[in-house]
Amino acid sequence: MKSLTPRKTAYVCQSCGARFAKWAGQCGECGAWNTLVETVVARPRAGGVTATAGLAQVQRLDRVGAEEQPRIPTGIAELDRVLGGGIVGGSAILIGGDPGIGKSTLLLQALAAVGDRVETLYVTGEESLSQVSLRARRLDLPRLDLPVLAETSLEAILAVLERSAPRLLVLDSIQTLYTGDLDAAPGSVSQLRECAARLVRYAKTRGCAVVLVGHVTKEGAIAGPRVLEHMVDTVLYFEQDAGSRFRIVRAVKNRYGAVNELGVFAMTDGGLREVSNPSALFLSRHGAPVPGSVVTVTRQGTRPLLVEVQALVDTAAGGQPRRVALGLEGNRLAMLLAVLHRHAGVQLADQDVFANVVGGLRIQETAADLPLLMATLSSFRGRPVDAGVAVFGEVGLAGEIRPVAGGEERLAEAAKHGFKRAIVPEANRPRRGAKLEIEVQPVARLDQALAAL
Repeated sequence: MKSLTPRKTAYVCQSCGARFAKWAGQCGECGAWNTLVETVVARPRAGGVTATAGLAQVQRLDRVGAEEQPRIPTGIAELDRVLGGGIVGGSAILIGGDPGIGKSTLLLQALAAVGDRVETLYVTGEESLSQVSLRARRLDLPRLDLPVLAETSLEAILAVLERSAPRLLVLDSIQTLYTGDLDAAPGSVSQLRECAARLVRYAKTRGCAVVLVGHVTKEGAIAGPRVLEHMVDTVLYFEQDAGSRFRIVRAVKNRYGAVNELGVFAMTDGGLREVSNPSALFLSRHGAPVPGSVVTVTRQGTRPLLVEVQALVDTAAGGQPRRVALGLEGNRLAMLLAVLHRHAGVQLADQDVFANVVGGLRIQETAADLPLLMATLSSFRGRPVDAGVAVFGEVGLAGEIRPVAGGEERLAEAAKHGFKRAIVPEANRPRRGAKLEIEVQPVARLDQALAAL
């Protein structure tokens, strides 16, 4: 249904910000192609004075209250960890993932867990109410009396929100919503931006936490403009290793918690179940030590995790050796191989090098440098590394082993899983008096680390 007061729209270039009355394939100001997007333009009031003129006031920062924002615990420990302790009232959360990965399932489970404490509303634009009901019964939720609405019109949804005033709202998905103020189709850039902006404004003014579900493109980005990620407070991504029943929820942006925090779930017939010991998931215990396998302790947000780094070195069949890294940065692999040649005398110019992180986890920190080089050398020499050894540390271009954050927490995690020895940077040597049930061997140079094996 059209709004009684339609808004004025213009076509704005997403590259330079120039505004035009009609759409064109090329911006007349900067020359960029296909960058004009229909955008709602606020109408100026008579005399050029806006409604808020004279209301804005400058305040001193030391006089502004710094109260802790109240949170809504979801009852799902792994989800609360990713969110930083629960859902903050009045926040906007964007959660994306591949189709069928479990976004709707997880949110239904969360609503059922908090439904007895706060007023909730689940708005579905992709499924009918009967489909949502069938899923809820299949998941065997603790309660089925959840308020549900099947609607795609933003104006109709906002009208319902004015009457019900929930504290937690889930919209599945943002790509299906549309506003009658724009003539563009649902899912277009202009519709996504306008709908998200009005929902975020509602969340901030009414104190209602809004969760937006977003589709993910083939490139792994949330479909629609990247500006959506800047409009919300928290962005969560669902990740899955191909063919695996495990799911990882990672926070890539969080104004109320740690970034890169992750939660691990297992998909079962009864929905998503929490994995209480994720380190066991990423460790594939071999019957006997094998070459090219080294266990490291990575840090995802505030959580230390044990993962297995594998490397395979083989003679290059063609003239150009291959450098392939899965779960690691490819350019960093090439750089570390150059450091290995320069400071350890190991020449791999005629060898293919393949590196992998077991379990499909992506390591985005430098603590995996040293274990990656050790796994590479182990595969090249055909000599396995002791299964009871854990390794972490950053490798510099000068061959030095640099420290990483959270050294003692990493050592405690390794000791908890039965590792007897750890090779760590010299600067990560435990403090005097620290009680760690693991032998720590600090190293300062790459050649010392390789000799320690």
